[in-house]
Amino acid sequence: MSFMKSFAIGTVATLMATAAFAECEIASGNVNVLANDFPALKAVTAAAAECTGGVTVSANHNKDFRNITVQALTANPAEYTAVVVANSSIVPLLNEGLLRPLDDLVAKHGQGLSKNQLITIDGKIMAIAFMANAQHLFVRQDVLDQIGKPVPATWEEVVETGKAIKDAGIMDHPFAFLSMSDWNLGEEFVNMYLGHGGEFFKPGTAEPAINNETGVATLNMMKDLVSLSNPDFLTYNTATVVPIWKSGDLAIAQLWGSSGGELLAGEGAAEGVAENTVLASAPTVAGGDTPASTLWWDGFTIAKNISDEDAEATFIAMMNGISPAMVEANNDAAVWLMDAYNPGPAATGVAATATGGAEPYPMLPYMGLLHQAFFEELPDFLQGNESAEQTLADIEAAYIAAAKEAGYL
Repeated sequence: MSFMKSFAIGTVATLMATAAFAECEIASGNVNVLANDFPALKAVTAAAAECTGGVTVSANHNKDFRNITVQALTANPAEYTAVVVANSSIVPLLNEGLLRPLDDLVAKHGQGLSKNQLITIDGKIMAIAFMANAQHLFVRQDVLDQIGKPVPATWEEVVETGKAIKDAGIMDHPFAFLSMSDWNLGEEFVNMYLGHGGEFFKPGTAEPAINNETGVATLNMMKDLVSLSNPDFLTYNTATVVPIWKSGDLAIAQLWGSSGGELLAGEGAAEGVAENTVLASAPTVAGGDTPASTLWWDGFTIAKNISDEDAEATFIAMMNGISPAMVEANNDAAVWLMDAYNPGPAATGVAATATGGAEPYPMLPYMGLLHQAFFEELPDFLQGNESAEQTLADIEAAYIAAAKEAGYL
């Protein structure tokens, strides 16, 4: 969606006004929220649960939430009244017609929302965005000082710096990114391919366009990076890498900006780790000038298959979830889109990645099928079991089969 880049850059530059929220009293209704599992989203649902009166508020935080949203909202009534989504995870719900347009609820209860928070699809408000996110570099300044290297600005420099750290005997596995063999690994390919200037589909079609030299270059860079990571890299998601960073066993990592507040706070970290953690833009690659990352928003949606009473109760509760009081209490947990947010050190990497021109994740109905083909086919290549050319051919074939079955080709 064309508004996405201006949305992300605008929110880190000049955050727009949000009205103050009164204490949350809801006479009746059920609120049940499904969301990913990380601290910023838990802060939102905890604030939503502070609503009192006759309402019942509950939340399920599940790292695999993407796998259950469609089925959960297809039920009538839906199992959840709200789902916290992002650029990609909203698409299957839109495709199946499982979300309620929010225009009437925004008119009644959302006067303080900024225009950039209103995710509008085909002229209807379908989600309320409340935070921006992107993957970017986290580095240990003290380790870089030991080898006399600056913070890497390119992925080639990341590889060079990682090798220098390894050769100096400081760390055996100085680098990590979110390379778990699920959605995470697919996202790392998406980031790197965009950084190389790649296009995922032939213009105006659902035909794949990844089986080319750009795809080969993307795979080869990913292989160079996993050579600097632990052999268990296919198990690495946020929940795995953040504790390793805190332990002091990493010098460079590509992580979500939403991890920044936790790592800078240093709770549970080894001595000297938090103090020397520096957040920087996602690197460029192959001589390009665009950070090899994607811009994201997170926001809440409301299920279609619920009563009007539950929908209104859910909207009011979620508006309390993104209230100024919540932001002030959790300022560094995310790059919030509300006026109460005071950008601090934890926002540095997301801001630099956004202003550097990183692309938004493609909101295309068939992108999820290609993303799945990436993470299903990449492990064989990264483990040295097949060539880049064979892997790209396998990705292309897997996507074409799935796209035909879904009616996109």
